[in-house]
Amino acid sequence: MTAVPFHHPMRPSSEFRPLKALHHFRKLIADKEDTEQVFHIIAALRGRKFRQIASKFWHSDKGHRILASNQRLIDVLDDHDSIKKLPAGTVGRAYVDFMEREGLSAAGLEAEYAKFTDAGVRYEDGIDRYGDRLRDTHDMLHVLTGYGRDALGEQCVLAFTYAQNRNLGVGFIAYAGGFELKRRVARSAPIMKAVHEGYRIGNAAKNIVHEDIVELLKEPLADARRRLGIAEPVAYHAAHEAMRSGGVDPYNLLAAPA
Repeated sequence: MTAVPFHHPMRPSSEFRPLKALHHFRKLIADKEDTEQVFHIIAALRGRKFRQIASKFWHSDKGHRILASNQRLIDVLDDHDSIKKLPAGTVGRAYVDFMEREGLSAAGLEAEYAKFTDAGVRYEDGIDRYGDRLRDTHDMLHVLTGYGRDALGEQCVLAFTYAQNRNLGVGFIAYAGGFELKRRVARSAPIMKAVHEGYRIGNAAKNIVHEDIVELLKEPLADARRRLGIAEPVAYHAAHEAMRSGGVDPYNLLAAPA
């Protein structure tokens, strides 16, 4: 049995601090590129339900084996040369295409997270390791769900993530961010409908964090979506069409005039 505990004794018993979350959300609104604020919000609003889901996974045979191991998921995901050896049409090939097209890496997101952990809020327990999987699979969710990296696509992925793991901080960012987009630049588009659709799709699908990611990379993308129960994001595409009809580029939404 590993010496890693699920819950570090120094971890605060309560992780529901809405005023702290609001403070960091305001900083995020002021600077959308300040990813560190996202992690502060998530930590401030993890809530009891998130911990229950993480605990259930930790105490399962599969979950404990994954979370207690020292394998770093980002090392697997950033090994593009190995993933490119997979057949065309697989999740892995689609993931690498997406990451290289967008100029992203799993290590890059970890680096942003390191700015947050420099504040001394990491406990190296099962909860942190579960959170690491949430972080490291974030960009894979874009591939599996079909949501782009546009501002609305990001909110929809967060809503999907909230449905799966019930971290109130993630849900707060998804819905508050969606409302901000609706209010500022896309009043006529079904923004909130698209965000809530992301939640419904995530709620109906299997929990991606609980999957064997190495094996998932090998699956044909279409087959993986069917097996995982990930539906087509209809409202998201409708919102894009509405924005384009109104002269707004969905992929440059935050630059549109209010």
